[in-house]
Amino acid sequence: MSFSLRILGSNSSLPTSKRFSTAHLLNVNERFFLIDCGEGTQIQLRRYKAKFSRLNHVFISHLHGDHYFGIFGLLSTFTLLGRKHDLHIYAPPDLEQMLKAMFSYTDAPSYGLVFHHTNHRHKEIIYEDKRMTVETIPLKHRIPTTGFLFREKPKMRNMIKDIIPFYKIPIKEIVAIKQGKDFVTENGVLIPNSRLTTAPPKPKSYAFCSDTAYNEKIIEQIKGVDLLYHEATFAKDMIKRAKETKHSTAEQAAELARKAEVKNLLIGHYSARYRNPQTLLDEAKKIFPRTIAAEDGLLIDFENGMDK
Repeated sequence: MSFSLRILGSNSSLPTSKRFSTAHLLNVNERFFLIDCGEGTQIQLRRYKAKFSRLNHVFISHLHGDHYFGIFGLLSTFTLLGRKHDLHIYAPPDLEQMLKAMFSYTDAPSYGLVFHHTNHRHKEIIYEDKRMTVETIPLKHRIPTTGFLFREKPKMRNMIKDIIPFYKIPIKEIVAIKQGKDFVTENGVLIPNSRLTTAPPKPKSYAFCSDTAYNEKIIEQIKGVDLLYHEATFAKDMIKRAKETKHSTAEQAAELARKAEVKNLLIGHYSARYRNPQTLLDEAKKIFPRTIAAEDGLLIDFENGMDK
C-alpha cells in the first residue's frame, strides 16, 4: 500500500516564481487527499501529474488566502473536465458560504459538493474508512485554524501461503488467523499464530500543522507520528514577529518535534524574505536532526524511510 506526500507549495502568504503558497497532496494507495489549496495549486497538480479523478477530499486548515485561494479555480476546472462524482471539502463553515456566493454569479459545478465543517476548539475525527482516519488538530493562530492528522489503521497480519496447504487450513479460518488467532488442526494440535503469519507493516501517520504559534497542547495528539509538518515561517531572530503574527520559528518547530518524539520533521510555510530555506533548516536541525525542508515538488515516500 503506497503512502507518499507531494509538496505542491511551500511558501507562506507571498508566492514567488519558485515557491507557491501552501498545498500538500497525500497519496494513500492512489487515493489523493489535498491539504490546503493556495493560489496556483491546480497548476502544480498538473505539473506533477496528479490524477484529478482520484482527488475526492480537500482539507482547508483556515481562511487566510494563501491556504485556500486556489480552490476557486480548481472547482471550476473539475467542471470543465466533466467531473460527476462528489467532492468532499473539510473546512471552516465560512468557506461554504463563500463558494455558494461564487456559484450564484457563475456556473454551478457539474458535481456535488459535500461540506464538512471543522471545529477549531477541539479535536475530532472528520473522515474514516476501512483503512485510515483523519482527525483535526486544534491550532493556535489569529483566526480559527485546524491541522490534520492522517493515520492508517492497523493492518491484518500476513499469511504465510505455504502454511495453508501444510496444515490444511480451511479458507473460512484465514481471516481470523490474519487477525491474530491461533489455529487448531483436525488432529487437535494448536498451531500458534506466530508460525502462521508475519507481522504487517506498521501503520503510517502524517500530521499537518499550519498555521500556528508554538503550542505544546498538541504534543500528546501528534506523539510519535512518522512525519510532522510544522510551519517555520521565521528564523529565530524574528521570534518577536512570530509571536505577533501567531506563527512559529524553525527552532520552535524543531523543539515541538523533539518533545513529541516524532520520527521526522518537515518544515515549510517560509516567509518570502528567505530566498533559500537553508538558514531555517540549519536552525531546526540543531535541535531536531531528522528535519527536512519542504520544497515545491518534493516527494516523500513513507514506505522507503522518508527518502526524497
